[in-house]
Parts: sequence; structure tokens; C-alpha cells
Amino acid sequence: MAVILASDNDFQEVLNSNQKVVVKYYADWCGSCRLFSPKFKRMSDDENFANVAFVDINAETSPEARKLANVTNLPFFAIFKNGELLDSVAASKEEAVRALIHKLEA
Repeated sequence: MAVILASDNDFQEVLNSNQKVVVKYYADWCGSCRLFSPKFKRMSDDENFANVAFVDINAETSPEARKLANVTNLPFFAIFKNGELLDSVAASKEEAVRALIHKLEA
């Protein structure tokens, strides 16, 4: 599945129309965020995560979406289930993000 690029304008709609969502918060100046993008895309294509929507949000231009997940650092990942924040992690390691996504299956 393709990674959805969302902003404050449509973030709530994305949460409402997908039961399980993982969000990557990034900024254009964040090198670690850019380095993680191909990994995030690869995870979105993973059959194990076929029922999870992968979303990219620019933390600088979407303050409301950023507040919803209490973003403290970048890159920052948050999982939402049925529109509710379930958990989050500030990490650059693929294993940490995969572990976070697996919590959606619990």
C-alpha cells in the first residue's frame, strides 16, 4: 500500500477511514527522517501490515496532528486504532517501529 501524505486538513479523515494507522512525523530538515523514508515505504508494502494505513505528516506544517500524538522528537512514530492514539516512539530504528506496529495487532 502506498504511504499516505496527510496534513492537518485531512488527518482526522484518514484516522476515521482506517481502523489501524501508523504515522511517521517528519520535517524537511531532518536527515534521520529522510533516511527512514525508504524503510517506511518498504514496511507499507509488507504483507504482514496489509491492514495498516501508513501515513506521513510534516510535523512543522501540521501542528494539530503533531499535538494529537504529543510529538517530542523527529522522526516520531505513533499508532492509532479506531481513531485513538495507542502508543508512540521517537526512533530511527526499523525494529522499534515494527514493534510499535505489532501493537496494533494485539
